[in-house]
Amino acid sequence: MAKLLDLHEDCLVNQFTDKALTYARFNYYPPCPRPDLVLGLKPHSDLFALTVVLMEKDVAGLQVLRDGTWYRVPTISNYNLLINVGVAMEVMTNGVFRAPLHRVVINAETERISLGVFYGFDHEEEIGPLEDLLNEEQPARYRVMKTKDFLAAHYEHLSRGERLVDSLRI
Repeated sequence: MAKLLDLHEDCLVNQFTDKALTYARFNYYPPCPRPDLVLGLKPHSDLFALTVVLMEKDVAGLQVLRDGTWYRVPTISNYNLLINVGVAMEVMTNGVFRAPLHRVVINAETERISLGVFYGFDHEEEIGPLEDLLNEEQPARYRVMKTKDFLAAHYEHLSRGERLVDSLRI
């Protein structure tokens, strides 16, 4: 990602300290006879920098919103890894990489188990656009915020069905 932005290749990696939050989350979605009435996870954007999701071939469930339409994320083969950009990465890259709004739907016949690994930051660090991406033609689009405040604001916005990143725009 750093190379795509014409940055030093360690620029993004160097944003993470040894106190960075990293956690895994397992989700179990049982079959549901009326999947049209139930969501596995409501629409949201992941908070941290990156999310790695272990995908199953036989049971799709992830959908992404684009231009007002929900699209199914295809499964190609068993145990592929899907890399999802989070809100923190959107802010760090000044909007070049966007955190997609996505949701999880339930399957009528088959259970589904997912594993997501989330890569975040130290609670005492700040999240903001990288200085190397800013100039007169491309000023900061987002304000800087402490990670712990970023996390609290995310859950506040999520509970209201809003995206935190929209509130951070300058």
